[in-house]
Amino acid sequence: MDFAGSDRAGASRQFRAIKILLAGGFGVGKTTLVGAVSEIKPLRTEELLTEDSLRTDSTAGVEGKTTTTVAMDFGRISLRSDLVLYLFGTPGQQRFWFMWDELAIGALGAVVLADTRRLADSFPAIDYFERRQIPFIVALNCFDGARVYDPEDVRLALDLEPGLPIIRCDARSRESAKEVLIALVEHVLLTAAEEPLSGIA
Repeated sequence: MDFAGSDRAGASRQFRAIKILLAGGFGVGKTTLVGAVSEIKPLRTEELLTEDSLRTDSTAGVEGKTTTTVAMDFGRISLRSDLVLYLFGTPGQQRFWFMWDELAIGALGAVVLADTRRLADSFPAIDYFERRQIPFIVALNCFDGARVYDPEDVRLALDLEPGLPIIRCDARSRESAKEVLIALVEHVLLTAAEEPLSGIA
C-alpha cells in the first residue's frame, strides 16, 4: 500500500509499505528469521508442543523443537526511509495451512525458507505461491552441521524456474535475513517490470 508523506522541506514524498509472507516447513526457522530482522518486538503465536500435537505433526529432523507457531509471526523492517516491509510468518504444520489464504491477502511477495535436510517440506509453499502467482524466492537456511548444497542443485531438486532467486542465509543473523528480504524486493520489482501491459492493442 502507498501513502503520501512529506519531508522537512515540505516536498511531497511517496512512501511504500509492502506485505511479505515467510513460509516453509515446520521448524525451518521462520520465527527465528522474523525475530532476527524485525525492528519492533515481533508478535509471536507460539505454543508448546503437546503429546496430542506430536501425534499429528511430524518432528522428523527437528526432534528438539518444543514450540510451534499456531497463527503467525509478525515483524517490521525499514529497508529505506520510504520503504517498510511488514513480515508475516505462516504456520508450518499442515493443520494450520487454512490460515495461509488470509495471510496472503495483499501480499506482494514471499520467501520460502528451506532446510536442505528436508527439502520436500518446501513443496507445499512453493506450490501455493506458484498457483496464486505471488512472486517468491527460496532462502536456504544454513543449519549448523548441515551439508551445503549448490543452489543450482537445489533448483533442480525443487523443479524451479531458471530465473528464480535461490540464496543461502542464516536465519539467526539480522544482516543475512535483511539480504534475503532485499533479494525478494528486487525480484518483486523485476517481476512487475516484466509483466506485459494489458489493454493495449
